[in-house]
Amino acid sequence: MISTYPRKDTWEVKMRPVEFIIKSGDEHLTSHSGLALIGALMERMKMEERINAVALPGCREPKIPHSDIVKAMIGLLCMGKPDYEAIEAFRDVPFFRYSLGIKQCPSSPTLRQRLDVVQGAFDRIVREESARLIRKTAPGIGTVSTHKGNLAPLDIDVSPFDNSKTKKEGVSRTYKGVDGYAPIFAYLGREGYQVNVEFRAGSQHSQKEAPAFLRESIRYAKMVTDKEILVRLDAGNDSLDNIAVCSEEGTDWLIKRNLRREDVQEWLKVAQEKGQKAASREGKSVWRGEMHRSVEGFTAPLRIVFEVTERMTKGGQCLLVPEVEVDTYWTSLEDDPYQVILLYHDHGTCEQFHSEIKSDMDLERLPSEHFSTNSDIMTLALMAYNLLRLCGQESLREDNGNLEKRASHRKKAQRRRLRTVMQDLMYMASRISFHARRMYLSFGRYNPWSEVWQNLYRGFMVPVT
Repeated sequence: MISTYPRKDTWEVKMRPVEFIIKSGDEHLTSHSGLALIGALMERMKMEERINAVALPGCREPKIPHSDIVKAMIGLLCMGKPDYEAIEAFRDVPFFRYSLGIKQCPSSPTLRQRLDVVQGAFDRIVREESARLIRKTAPGIGTVSTHKGNLAPLDIDVSPFDNSKTKKEGVSRTYKGVDGYAPIFAYLGREGYQVNVEFRAGSQHSQKEAPAFLRESIRYAKMVTDKEILVRLDAGNDSLDNIAVCSEEGTDWLIKRNLRREDVQEWLKVAQEKGQKAASREGKSVWRGEMHRSVEGFTAPLRIVFEVTERMTKGGQCLLVPEVEVDTYWTSLEDDPYQVILLYHDHGTCEQFHSEIKSDMDLERLPSEHFSTNSDIMTLALMAYNLLRLCGQESLREDNGNLEKRASHRKKAQRRRLRTVMQDLMYMASRISFHARRMYLSFGRYNPWSEVWQNLYRGFMVPVT
């Protein structure tokens, strides 16, 4: 039998989209199944009873408990919706209340008004409960290898939030040259769990009140892990006061020095005399080494690691005057200078954490005109950030159905970005059904993340002490 089909190279198949019949149904559906994971994690904390016990001005007997306000805002933040008005889309959605354990969902005016009177009253509770939750739930705190052993890095850094062209309280010129805020963050471990945050005006210097923030951050970090801690700070926090805090709290430190008025030519002489010349190329020489300096207030001299680079050419052209670049670091570590420098460069990872908060959670432009309210929202964002981070890190475990184990060609991820967590686990569609006084979630046949999601939920629902 001769085929009547034309040859493949002589015809073209044109696919047309299927014409769908549109109708409305009465099924209970949700596109935010991940809120059930968030609710299960929050159930592991004692945050609800502690927050409800706080007396706020003008809220002696509130119709809506404080905990419902907090849970609702955290739920919005976990979906990347920091605006108050976003709550209106969920007020008539039973799943939002059921998943988060909310008795009564607030309106946007109620949400705004209640948060305006918090004035930092929940800060300590949220940070402590967040730290305890990480300790109970996290698969482990990622460490860095040093001569002393494996240390848990505690990275502290300031990140400007651009809120230009607004009249919000506290908005001022940041060191990045934009109008906004300059909050300071503390991240623990290679995973970047957020243990502390302090909301600041844009013009506030990085070092102002930094020792108190550092001491507080170390306290929260010790609530999370029993591992020894390595504090890492950039040049904006180059202060002997910070070294003193680290010494008093029994932590190691690695702080980039601010050269201020130190002569780079003098450092070049020191490097040539005391340093070791690294592998260099034509037109460029690099020296690395160490020295010790006696400092008032410290019984033993402090170690300084340095890296000095001299460039004789630039862009293929010889320089009339060589360029000298100097990087120096205070450190309590005894590692080789090159390893110390690599450990500091790893501190740059916290820029990724900043990006996740500002971009993935859409928090750069804060919703309130009041400084104190935005500060409270940043504290709740700390909790939301850690809830999403826990979901992401737990999903990487092979016993939780990690998808990456099925793709041998892919490099195993050490951390899942928050945007990925939100896309794969939070924004997951399901059908809700009711039977025998119980609620059921049903996922679609072709959902590749349903197994991971279910394993996470079962794990989070296991009671912990």
